Amino acid sequence: MEKIQLPDIQAQRPNTNFKLTRVGVTNVVKQIRVKRPGREVILTPTINLFVDLPSTKKGSDMSRNIEIIEEIVERSTTRPCSGIEELAENMVKLLIKKHTYATYAEIELSSDYFLERLNPSGKKSVERYRLFTRAILEKGKIRKMLGVTVTGMTVCPCAMETVRAVLKEKYPEYADLLEKIPVVSHNQRNNTTIMIEVPQGYSIEANDLIEIAEKSMSSPTFEILKRKDEEEVVLNAHLNPKFVEDVVREALNYISKKYSDLPKETLVIVRSESEESIHKHNAFAERISTLGELLDCQ
Repeated sequence: MEKIQLPDIQAQRPNTNFKLTRVGVTNVVKQIRVKRPGREVILTPTINLFVDLPSTKKGSDMSRNIEIIEEIVERSTTRPCSGIEELAENMVKLLIKKHTYATYAEIELSSDYFLERLNPSGKKSVERYRLFTRAILEKGKIRKMLGVTVTGMTVCPCAMETVRAVLKEKYPEYADLLEKIPVVSHNQRNNTTIMIEVPQGYSIEANDLIEIAEKSMSSPTFEILKRKDEEEVVLNAHLNPKFVEDVVREALNYISKKYSDLPKETLVIVRSESEESIHKHNAFAERISTLGELLDCQ
C-alpha cells in the first residue's frame, strides 16, 4: 500500500509578513532529579519553552519542544543534573539545534522546593519555597538566571515609631523604658525574590539565596509554631522592623559581599512585596543592577 504523503502545514508561508518574537509551549509539568553536593533533590517543575519564528514560516514545530523535554527529563532519571540552570542550558541548546530556523531560544522552569529548617525552639520543620531558572540563547551566547521566592514577614518601622512617640507623650514616666523596647506596630506577609545570573564556569546555591532573603526580612516564618515559638517570631520581628525598601537593600548588601568573586557584569535582581495588614494595597521595592554597580556602592 502506497504511503500517504502528509502536508507540512507549519512550513507553509503565512498570509502576512510578520516575524514572531516567541512561540512555543507552556505549563508542561515533569519530574526531574537534581544532584547537589551531599544530597539529591526531586523537583516537579513547570516548564515553558520558546523560540522565535521567521516571517516565512506559518507555524513552529511544537512536537519538537515536547520531544526536547522528554529527552532531557529521561536523561535526568539516569544522570541527575547538577542544577535546574544546567537543565535549562541543555534545553536551549537542543531548541536551537532542532528548530534550525530559530535565532532565539528561551526556557523557563519553576518549581516548589522544600528545605529543612529549625524553628525558634530548635525543632525541625520542612518549609516551602519557590525555585526558578531562565535560560536564553541568542547570537550563540547563553545567559542563565537562578532565582528563589521566599515568604517571611516585615514589621512597619514608621507605625512603630509613631506609636512610641504617642506613648512617651501619654506616659512620660515610662519614656526611658519605651526607648529601649519594641512597641506595637502592624506587620505584613512579605515575599522576596532574588535572581542572580549564573556565569559560565560558576555555580550558585539556591539555599544560599534563600538564607539571604530570610536574613533580609524582619523575620522568617514557619508552618508549625507552638505558643513559645510564636512569641519569639513576633518579638524578634518587632525588634527588627523593616520597610520593603530595607529588605531589598539588605539583600543587595549580602549579595555584594557573598558573590564579589563573580564577574562584574553579572546581573542581579532583588524585589520585595509586602501584603499590607492595615491597607488594601501592597508595598513594593526592586533593584535591577549588575554586581559591579553594587560593589561600587560599598
